[in-house]
Amino acid sequence: MIWRGMAALGLVGFALAAVAAPANIGLVGGSKDNGFQTPAPYVILIDADTGTVLFEKYADTPAPPSSMAKLMTSELVFNELKQGRITLDTEYLVSEDAWRRGGAPSHTSSMFAAIHSRVRVEDLIQGAVVQSGNDACITLAEGIAGNEAAFVKMMNKRARELGLPTAYFTNATGLPDPAEKMTVRELGRLARHIIRTYPEYYRYYGEHDFTWNRIHQQNRNPLLAMYPGADGLKTGFTVDGGYGMVGSAVQNGQRLIVVVNGLKSAKERGDEAKRLLDFGFKSFDPRPLFDDGQVIGVAKLFGGASGRVSLVGQGAINILMPKNSNDHLSAKIVYAGPVPAPVTLGQQIANLNVYRGDSLVLEVPLYAAENVERGNLRQRAFDAAAELVIGLFRMGTKKI
Repeated sequence: MIWRGMAALGLVGFALAAVAAPANIGLVGGSKDNGFQTPAPYVILIDADTGTVLFEKYADTPAPPSSMAKLMTSELVFNELKQGRITLDTEYLVSEDAWRRGGAPSHTSSMFAAIHSRVRVEDLIQGAVVQSGNDACITLAEGIAGNEAAFVKMMNKRARELGLPTAYFTNATGLPDPAEKMTVRELGRLARHIIRTYPEYYRYYGEHDFTWNRIHQQNRNPLLAMYPGADGLKTGFTVDGGYGMVGSAVQNGQRLIVVVNGLKSAKERGDEAKRLLDFGFKSFDPRPLFDDGQVIGVAKLFGGASGRVSLVGQGAINILMPKNSNDHLSAKIVYAGPVPAPVTLGQQIANLNVYRGDSLVLEVPLYAAENVERGNLRQRAFDAAAELVIGLFRMGTKKI
């Protein structure tokens, strides 16, 4: 079950109860708050350091991700590199299928790898990231998993592991398929994960051009040329999905991530991403919530030597707020509980969800601040009896 409750956040400190988050999330920083408007159908703007959502519009509506789905392909490749299962010098064969469906004969975005050639993983990464090469993505998928279908299963499994609940992939390229969907929130979370987890590989997204097979191509991301501090990530387009982009830029030590999708032209896509970044960099100030190591709340335990465990964040927890804002903040600790003992120090137990008004603006994982051993037989029996009574009470309440 999920424990429910809610506690208001003050500006100095606050107590929290365990709760469930609401299903729908409204606009953050939208016209009601500050007059900002955008024609983009699907938008999210995120502060990469704190994870604060600065603006959103239909951020949880699934839509075709087009080539932005290649971020998931890249994440799997980066993870394989990090785990040591492959190296940048590993070579993969460009199959006839990869060449026909993603290479020169396909008339889609391609790195123009030669059929039956062997290409280094690093070159395939650059082909996929800089040139959006479909042949590069299919070759990586076949090399890692044996075939693209097996790689797609890995993509969907990995998406769930990374907290992308609705993302669904049918190929490694983002080529049109009505079943392939992602939300802009999921794209933003995936981009933040890549930036924070793979700094040694994220640099590929900032490369302005790449030459392969004597064919020189520019990076398709317009922000690299038009916006100071821009260094990633990926554009996309399909007829059904429109023009989209996942972008990121750093100014004065602050990094923002912007995702737009469903726009009518490549120019509009770049212009709206730039406007959103401008808005984010100039309109918000950081505000501290919790110090490093500060106990934020507790979670109820089942069968433990103690009936609860204290919860802390991983480092200090801060949030960005609109400048000169006195908006009310509230917070919830969300977890499935009671949590079975034993619990170990540093084990992730819950999420801290922070709201500005009705809008969820920050989600932060919370961890056990201590070890809690299993309780003795008497303690476990007491907890079991208590849960039985609570369960029966809930059943009776539902029938009324």
